Amino acid sequence: MSEETEALAQLATAAIGAGGGQSSGPSVKVRNKLQNMTGAEKSAIILMALGENMAPVWERLGEDEIREVSHAMSGLGVVESELVEALISEFVGKMTSQGMIMGTYEQTHKLLLNFLPPEKVESLMEEIRGPAGRTMWDKLGNVNEVVLANYLKNEYPQTVAVVLSKIKADHAARVLAALPEEFAIECVQRMLRMEPVQRDILDKIELTLRSEFMSNLARTSKRDSHELMAEIFNSFDRQTEGRFLSSLEERNREASDKIRALMFVFEDLAKLDPGGIQTLLRSVEKDKLALALKGASDDLRDLFLSNMSERAAKLLKDDMQALGPVRLKDVDQAQTEMVFTAKDLAGRGEIMLSEGGGDDELIY
Repeated sequence: MSEETEALAQLATAAIGAGGGQSSGPSVKVRNKLQNMTGAEKSAIILMALGENMAPVWERLGEDEIREVSHAMSGLGVVESELVEALISEFVGKMTSQGMIMGTYEQTHKLLLNFLPPEKVESLMEEIRGPAGRTMWDKLGNVNEVVLANYLKNEYPQTVAVVLSKIKADHAARVLAALPEEFAIECVQRMLRMEPVQRDILDKIELTLRSEFMSNLARTSKRDSHELMAEIFNSFDRQTEGRFLSSLEERNREASDKIRALMFVFEDLAKLDPGGIQTLLRSVEKDKLALALKGASDDLRDLFLSNMSERAAKLLKDDMQALGPVRLKDVDQAQTEMVFTAKDLAGRGEIMLSEGGGDDELIY
């Protein structure tokens, strides 16, 4: 390895742990940016500026350093030339004439392919797309407990015990609760008897989680375009929603039907069980509830009133009558807020919602 390459590698390695600090010469704006940058961000800019032919520099970095820099690199966006020059002023003469660099997911992927095996690059990039976190255990802490439990229930209880001992206690508790009861108890017993885990065993578990679980999770977590559009359409007022769906139906009936099936609308609140309705009633402001129900169908209004005490139902009826004529726009907004509140409650597991397109499918 040449002295220049050795120096560059040392510079990149040092930058990863540097963070903060100031530089003399650049503008105040750039100095402030430098002060707030992490070491990984600095290193990412340096290595992006060095270009695709600097494989020896990357080869000098450890796996954790490559992973940390790659995460930072994929989110850089546009980096102005003055900032680049401030970071690697001694190598400005070797920079390309473009004056600034663009750090994106695609650019990071292309660059890593120049010096790492394709399977390693794919694993690394899948991890970047996966849940955030510096270590594997941090990442698991950001994975939904039901998703994690569905994976772990097929593992050996001893392996599950190790995993649960490495993540935060509150998250481990939720995962245990989502596991089959007998299996969960077996895992608890293993955790009680567990001795310090050898490093090589821990490394194998981390490798398996990274290659099998996190990679698959990243691939399957990409949102379906119809789901995204259903969420957007749910945010429209009723007239706009109807207009868009009608226009789309004329051009693409299949897409329109899929979006309709995925949408959860105010009328779908009729599918809540009594406990869910009562929980929702406690979570909605009384004035919003009166406005939303004033524009509801008779059946839906009666359903909500029947789940209230006689006195509360009478007060709500009085409130609706006192509103007088109301604008459709205001009713739509109140009903939309109730739907959002219901979705939030469902996301926390406090109620269960039946999807707009299927009576038997539940969201937890």
